[in-house]
Amino acid sequence: QVSLVESGGGLVQAGGSLRLSCLASGSVFSRYDMGWYRQAPGKQREWVATITSGGRTTYADSVKGRFTISRDNAKNTVYLQMDSLKSEDTAVYYCKSSYNWYDYWGQGTQVTVSS
Repeated sequence: QVSLVESGGGLVQAGGSLRLSCLASGSVFSRYDMGWYRQAPGKQREWVATITSGGRTTYADSVKGRFTISRDNAKNTVYLQMDSLKSEDTAVYYCKSSYNWYDYWGQGTQVTVSS
């Protein structure tokens, strides 16, 4: 069982920045692939970004060039730096860990971008 706790969400004006954090439990965090997802009201949850255990990163086209995913294995934490935020980035953001065919999700953190 892996516990994930997101933080860092809030209200920000369009063009602003936020940094989300996701703290994971467990002693093998460095082996997890970690991802960020988001779900806007009335829409399905969508993938935002992934960082593998080896540090390889991939991004959805909608956030490429504006968001940066990173990890600090010493702190069991994955981050999502969000810059140049747009109103369409408004959503609940979730982190997910993947390891040994098991996926775990956090409870989510709300990001609201005002235009």
